[in-house]
Amino acid sequence: MGRILDNINYPEDIRGLDTEGLKTLCGEIREYIVNCCSSNPGHLASSLGAVELIVGLHYVYNTPTDKIVFDVGHQAYAHKILTGRKEEFRKNRMAEGLSGFPNRDESPYDAFGAGHASTSISAALGLAKAARLSGSDEKTVAIIGDGAMTGGLALEGLNNAGDSDDDILIVFNDNEMAIDGNMGALHSYLLKFTTDPAYNKLKNRIWEGLGSSKFRSWVQRTVRKAKSGLVNKSGGDFFEAFGFRYFGPIDGNDIEEVVSTLRRLKGIKGPKLLHTCTVKGKGYAPAEADPTTWHAPGKFEPQTGKRLSGPYKADRYQDVFGEVLRQLARKDPKVVGITPAMATGSGMTVFAKEFPDRFFDVGIAEEHAVTFSAGLAAGGLKPYCSIYSTFAQRAYDEIVHDVALQHLPVVLCLDRAGLVGEDGATHQGVFDMSAMRSVPNTTIAVPKDEKELKDLLYKGLDAKEGPFIIRYPRGMGEGVEWREAEPSPVAAGKGEKLLEGSEVAILALGPVVYRALEAAKRLEDETGKRPSVYNMRFLKPFDTSIMEEASRARAIITIEDGAIKGGLFSEVSEYIASRGLNTIVKGLGVPDRFITQAPVGEQRKTCGIDADGIYSELLELFKNN
Repeated sequence: MGRILDNINYPEDIRGLDTEGLKTLCGEIREYIVNCCSSNPGHLASSLGAVELIVGLHYVYNTPTDKIVFDVGHQAYAHKILTGRKEEFRKNRMAEGLSGFPNRDESPYDAFGAGHASTSISAALGLAKAARLSGSDEKTVAIIGDGAMTGGLALEGLNNAGDSDDDILIVFNDNEMAIDGNMGALHSYLLKFTTDPAYNKLKNRIWEGLGSSKFRSWVQRTVRKAKSGLVNKSGGDFFEAFGFRYFGPIDGNDIEEVVSTLRRLKGIKGPKLLHTCTVKGKGYAPAEADPTTWHAPGKFEPQTGKRLSGPYKADRYQDVFGEVLRQLARKDPKVVGITPAMATGSGMTVFAKEFPDRFFDVGIAEEHAVTFSAGLAAGGLKPYCSIYSTFAQRAYDEIVHDVALQHLPVVLCLDRAGLVGEDGATHQGVFDMSAMRSVPNTTIAVPKDEKELKDLLYKGLDAKEGPFIIRYPRGMGEGVEWREAEPSPVAAGKGEKLLEGSEVAILALGPVVYRALEAAKRLEDETGKRPSVYNMRFLKPFDTSIMEEASRARAIITIEDGAIKGGLFSEVSEYIASRGLNTIVKGLGVPDRFITQAPVGEQRKTCGIDADGIYSELLELFKNN
């Protein structure tokens, strides 16, 4: 007998299944996700926990006419498998394959793209409002979880949606809260009663009969308080304060209860929220036992759960950051660490373990993380705030207004800067240099390797105003010894000359310096020509002494792992143009388009910032000049 999943290609294929069939399907989807992710890594635990919710939503709602809007997208793998992408899912996050997140360009079932957190409620409200203004009776559902409810945008969306009468359902996928206290007989009875169509029809008639008077408002508040006292011990009164009708919590991993509840809610008008409790990593024992590690575990053996990532060839930049931050905290009691829900990914767990009172994980709240850091600095502390570059985009105003404008020495450590690989367009950390270069009072440092990252982190200890930005890439460093090395003094705005040459000068920022040196050596070996190579180290302040020297060459190549518009290429071009010089300037960096998912090495090759791309550009310049 074949699997049910073998005959499922689109949501309409599941709508004839009975409860037992749905249970079997959920198990098969989990097995398929585990097997696919074991050899082709992705975000595992969150998607395993959301299987029943996704199956239930597609079972009850008429997708894609009815819209499902995901938050973040870490939980959406079952959605992709059910919506015509089952076979393609084997190439999830691969070049020319599926995006790792919902993507409007990929499928009509992806109602709204998602990569950053806390966007679903606002987007779903917009879709619901558009449907209403268009005269459509389509339904709109937002499914939010994995801490995204802590984001300011989610609360802004709640505030606006609750004040509307648009037909929107928010499914709050709570995968960290116990539910035993609310799963008794009284709770189950009241949940069924409050979602019953007859009850809601009578209720609406009563409200309409009371009109829009103050008496009606008083009666509604009284009823709401009474209901909250009976069933809403899990935050329902909080959501009802925003204007939502709250239902739950229910067991989000019980497909029968999910389907039954969704069917009842589908006919209830206005803004409503269903609180579901799920287990992150559900159905796969290793992921249930350690959901943090299994959020994105890399390759593993599906039968045993043994992770297959081999020993690192070098230390990862995040680990350098975490260890050096711990060293700095030992030296200076004013050093504190801040992260918006990225403690493990940023390497801050070692710091948090040793200095729990000086470590602050503020949840998915990048704007708050930056302004909170500014407050810490204003209070005389030395904050090191680690944020992934792509997420720091959300805190741009706070960096400008709360840090730079007030001259506050916040050390802003932008992890995952540059091209990031399989996470794709939503997560590329390529816009930070362009965004920050124009901001006054800002220092932008880009270390070429692990040792230089250590040096710059020590330099941040003496920062007098800010933001003092240090950006570094995802993944492994260059294998440079840094643990036992003493930190070297670094002057702000000063680079270094690494190779003496003629005719062409290479100006590089970050680890691409090493690729430039590789290309220069190859050129010399093959042609006898040798360019000069400079490690600029700082984008701002800019080393004009290097520029004075480099501009005497016939041509300059700039190399940066970031957007070519607004970064190093722009800085050098502006310098040459402002002085009326005739030096040719060629820029290698991320072009003016979004870079989709692929291994980071392929992405760098596409952008021409690998050793081969730099060599080709050098060969052309020496040939023509």
